[in-house]
Amino acid sequence: MTALIHVSALYRYPVKGLSPEPIERAELATSGFFPGDRLYAIENGPSGFNAVAPRHQPKTKYLMLMRDEALARLRTRYDDATATLTIEGCGERQAFRLDTEAGRDGLADLMRRFIPESLRGEPKVLAAPPQYRFTDSPIGYVSLINRASVAAVEDYIGAPVDPLRFRGNLLVDGLAPFAELEMVGRVIEAPSGLRLKITKRTVRCAATNVDPASGIRDCDIPWTLDARLGHRDLGVYAEVIAGGALAKGDALRPVG
Repeated sequence: MTALIHVSALYRYPVKGLSPEPIERAELATSGFFPGDRLYAIENGPSGFNAVAPRHQPKTKYLMLMRDEALARLRTRYDDATATLTIEGCGERQAFRLDTEAGRDGLADLMRRFIPESLRGEPKVLAAPPQYRFTDSPIGYVSLINRASVAAVEDYIGAPVDPLRFRGNLLVDGLAPFAELEMVGRVIEAPSGLRLKITKRTVRCAATNVDPASGIRDCDIPWTLDARLGHRDLGVYAEVIAGGALAKGDALRPVG
């Protein structure tokens, strides 16, 4: 792999299952998670999560697009300075301070009213303790989506496919379709000196079948990948092995 990879977009997902936020730049710490990503999750009945001794829990313990597609109709924005989540798409615009018990209870109450049929028990908003995030994978530090792979899926399906269906942190150009899957074990470097080691292919689930704008299940991407390629992988996870800045438009070059 000698071609440069260009970062076409950066996204974070402050609350697991809720909408993405585009950002222009991020500062990634060595061995850290993507900044501002999966800071909160909404428990769907008791999950067994323990903030004092956190252990990775399967995403099925939380509200999520794979099963709760109505979440895609909500438009959210998170303010880091005030820990405030603003939500539109549920009637009146609402805001919740997620660093307070009252704010977290308010968001949980909204879910009781917005998707009552999805609840298996009492919803509860959980906050990630330091050095933990509510990622799908226990090594899901940074997720990378190859836009050429998404374009190939469009050709398979015969319809447009929004890259946001794959809920990645980095959208990149410059690779051949599905070339990212062969990069496991490789290291790529940004101009700042940031280094990412590709650690794992991402197996796609039924969340990708949900249109991120309408909340409608309108295709079957995992089945399509399996039928065409013999696997359900698109995109990869990476570990930050040397911290640094990453910005939209940056070129990433292979260094190992």
